[in-house]
Parts: sequence; C-alpha cells; structure tokens
Amino acid sequence: MRGATDVSLERQDGQSYVNIEINRGMISRYGLNVSDLNDVIETALGGKPAGVVYEGDRAFDITVRLPETERNSLTALGGIMITSPLGARVPLSMLAEIKRVQGPVQIGRESGKRRILVEANVSGRDLGGFVAEAQAKIRKSVPLPEGYYLTWGGQFENQQRAMKKLSVIVPAAILLIFLLLAMTFNSLRQATLVLLNLPLALAGGITALYISGLYLSVPAAVGFIALFGVAVLNGVVLVTYINQLRGKGTGMNEAIVEGCLRRMRPVLMTALITVASLTPMLFASGPGSEVQRPLAVVVIGGLLTSTVLTLLILPALYAYFSKGERPA
Repeated sequence: MRGATDVSLERQDGQSYVNIEINRGMISRYGLNVSDLNDVIETALGGKPAGVVYEGDRAFDITVRLPETERNSLTALGGIMITSPLGARVPLSMLAEIKRVQGPVQIGRESGKRRILVEANVSGRDLGGFVAEAQAKIRKSVPLPEGYYLTWGGQFENQQRAMKKLSVIVPAAILLIFLLLAMTFNSLRQATLVLLNLPLALAGGITALYISGLYLSVPAAVGFIALFGVAVLNGVVLVTYINQLRGKGTGMNEAIVEGCLRRMRPVLMTALITVASLTPMLFASGPGSEVQRPLAVVVIGGLLTSTVLTLLILPALYAYFSKGERPA
C-alpha cells in the first residue's frame, strides 16, 4: 500500500527446541515408567540439587547437570544410560525419539487472548485514509479463519479516541461561544454575525493544511479550537465598538465606517501578534514538531482569512443583521 513504511510482523516461530518423545512400548519392556525417564531428563537438562555448601551464614545448592556442550548435542542426550528396575542399563535413544524442532519464540497475549502484531509506519499520506484503505483491502482479499479478528491500534486508535472527544467538545464550545455572544450583545442576530467569522477561518485553516502538505490530525483539530477563539475575539472587538458609536447617536453607516477605521489597528495587532508567535513553530523539525507544525499552520492560515472577513465582510453585513435593533 502507498504510504506503508517499516512494515514488520511480530516473530512467532523460529526458536529451536529439543523434543524428547518417550516410546511407552519400549519402556514397559524394561519395567520403566514415564516418571523415571522424566527424572533423568530433568536432571540432565535442568539440573537437580545434590547437596549444599555453606559459606559463613549463607547456603548454596550444589546442582548436578550435563555440561552445556552435551546438553546441546542430540547424540550426547541419546547416550544417557537409564537403569531399569531389573538392573539393565539402556541408552535413552532406545527408549525415546530425540529430535530438534522449531517452536514459538514467544506467545503474545493481550486481554487474556493470543495476538500477533503487525506494525507499520505511515509516510506521505494521512493516517485515517491509510487505515480506511487497508481495512477495505483486507476485507476484500484476506479471509480470516474462524475465531480470528482484527484490531487497529497505535496512533490510529489514539487519533480515533481523540477525534471522538473533539466531535463533542468542538460543537459544545461553539454553542457556548454563541450563548456568551448573545448575552454580550443582547441579540441573537449579532451573535450570529460574529460567528460568521468561523466558516472563513475554517476554510483558511483547511487551505493552509492542503498547501503545506499536512493532514487533519489531533493537533490540527486543537489548532482550529484556538483559531475560533481568536477569530471570535476580533469580531467582538469590532461589533462592540460599532454598537458603542450607535449608542451615542451616530448613524448606522457612519458608525460602521468609523468603527472599522478605529478598530482596524487592534484587530490587525491581535492577528499579527498571534501569527508572529506561531511562526517559529512552522519551521520546527525536532522532537514535538509533529504536534507544533499542524497547530501553527491551522491558526496562521485561518487568521489570514478570518481577519479579512472581520475587516471587510463583517462590516458589510452589520447593517443587515442589526436592522431594527437598538444596541445594548
């Protein structure tokens, strides 16, 4: 798939094991049972205490087992002599099949269930689009056996969890902003007028992400929230001053023109200071740049368009939204 890099599969098999399969028919001829052979094998490979040595007040077990070279040799293991109850000495190779087999390196588990991990990094495209395409291709081309299922985790899981929370937080924040604006201006129409800053700010942020080659991520979504706050602030500054002029008896058109002239500097200062403070984040390349750059791109791009709206379009719509209303 396009964008998949560093793809790796968690290693499951490939560990070398010595498998000793006891021939029950042979051991019964010599009067032996499985536990007799298991004791010898356990002593030879794992070791068993044969005594204790004391050093001062400390005690250490003396363990007896085969040397490492013989533990790793199938021939040496097969040559271990087993003494039967009848006194016969029989090599282990006559009583069991000794062979080297390949087994699991590790058995991964999560939430009490076995799992195999497939890892990949995503480069050159958005994470959500990559996972959506991967899911579609797997559904089409990879039939899963009975009892198997897929879980998509890592950064994608974190992104989905964060986006789910933001899908509730962002509308709630916009609604709260609208209610505060309505209480501030004592007018639903003027509150709606100020909120018109948000669509153009949103368009500017999305356009900036597209031009910069970045994708909508959690940091970018947080940047939109910060952008909405600054855009609304600029709108409040302008509309509040126009309302003050109208409250002093200034005519509608005169109040709009004078309000724009007198509040152009504060609006531009707010936008320029924010842009200047975030500009270093645009060129960040060290640790944390994956968070800083999308946030900065969204806020700067959105401020460029929302400032134009605040100074040009918002005054043009003020008369329509304030028609028939007395300023508070």
